[in-house]
Amino acid sequence: MSTRYLLLPLAACAALTAGDPGTADWPMWGGTADRNMVSPMKGAPATWDVAKKTNIKWVATLGSQAYGNPTVAGGVVLVGTNNEANKDPKVKGDKGVLMAFRESDGQFLYQIVSDKLASGRVNDWPYQGVASSPAIEGDLGYYVNNRAEVVCFRIKDGSVVWKFDMMAEVGTYPHNLANSSPAIWGGMLYVSTSNGQDDSHAHIPSPKAPAVIALDKKTGKLSWAGKPVGEKILHGQWSSPAVGIIGGVPQVVSAEGDGWVRGYEAATGKLLWEFDTNPKDSVWPKTRNELISTPVIHDNRVYIANGQDPEHGEGVGHLYAIDATKRGDITVSGRLWHYDKIRRSISTAAVHDGVLYYADFSGFLHALDPATGKELWIHDMLAAVWGSPSVVDGKVYLGDEDGDVAILQAGKTKNVLGEINMGSSVYCTPVAAGGALYIVNRNQLFAIAGN
Repeated sequence: MSTRYLLLPLAACAALTAGDPGTADWPMWGGTADRNMVSPMKGAPATWDVAKKTNIKWVATLGSQAYGNPTVAGGVVLVGTNNEANKDPKVKGDKGVLMAFRESDGQFLYQIVSDKLASGRVNDWPYQGVASSPAIEGDLGYYVNNRAEVVCFRIKDGSVVWKFDMMAEVGTYPHNLANSSPAIWGGMLYVSTSNGQDDSHAHIPSPKAPAVIALDKKTGKLSWAGKPVGEKILHGQWSSPAVGIIGGVPQVVSAEGDGWVRGYEAATGKLLWEFDTNPKDSVWPKTRNELISTPVIHDNRVYIANGQDPEHGEGVGHLYAIDATKRGDITVSGRLWHYDKIRRSISTAAVHDGVLYYADFSGFLHALDPATGKELWIHDMLAAVWGSPSVVDGKVYLGDEDGDVAILQAGKTKNVLGEINMGSSVYCTPVAAGGALYIVNRNQLFAIAGN
């Protein structure tokens, strides 16, 4: 295993960890590797009409289900889905599909197709397609397909450069679906393995498989593998890693299947700290939760809430601010604050201008003081929320299962600007890039522009 690590200069890395990609693009889940859902784009639309096409730049048809958040860079928009759109009549049956569209006009460019795993729904749930949000750097893209393969491809034509099969190489056994969204940092690519239970929900087939891995982004070779969660996996491992400089140290923060969040040294994979997000007397599945949300790194802190598979329904959740400069078991010493009014969550945070925005599966958007955890306001979406709030141009956007996208004024006082229905469920997160807002409903990708 190589420990050679190609880092950008420290100052350059720091400049890329403020939730601001520094360009008109949105090149990975969260914009940058710290995963903070904040875009620097100006001119974000506040009104549009799907039926009348008002402020709708273009619409593209996806498969019958889409859970992969869009990525926009290099003139292309990438989004994961299934094969029900039949873009290529020669490709038959249920497949995992990554689709590429031209950013300027929505013209379909190509698709990368993956066969379903022969093992079936235990590893690769029918019609769920590709749920990974790709990462783009230069002329290359990276994503995790439904076969638990990390794929590097050329964004101009979708030709594959290399693949890393996590099932074969590190022994992962994805539960229901492999879905991690890669994070790029320096010369490395960081990915969660989705290792989990078998279909009995009582056995971990691959307890020695790591929860997170680091690959050389040029070659796809394994650089290091994180700590296995082992027999303590509660269900699955569906989070994605975050990367950033914390206390002067580049760290990979991984939310894992036992309900603990862990920090690893980015260069070597050395475990630096771990934090239990559940009360010690909690019991799975009634009161103990796993981690599906993606950690957000901001100002030496990690923000994350726990939750469960949406099929498990609603329940009590926990949101924490963690001091990730500390070492060892920091469950007590690293807890800056704990917010227990949140319900189970699979969403990711946005931190902007003195406000932390966090949604829960029950449909509540919580606005908190990120320094203290004090509640500022709560907004009820009146429907389940799978996606995350994103902050763009002084506005907060959040979609829900009813297909509504709420638009609120960003700030410490609640101010609802509007709510617009997208025609079917919005499970993904609104993404802003290049003067447009990209919203995915169940089977369509919308590019929205104008004020």
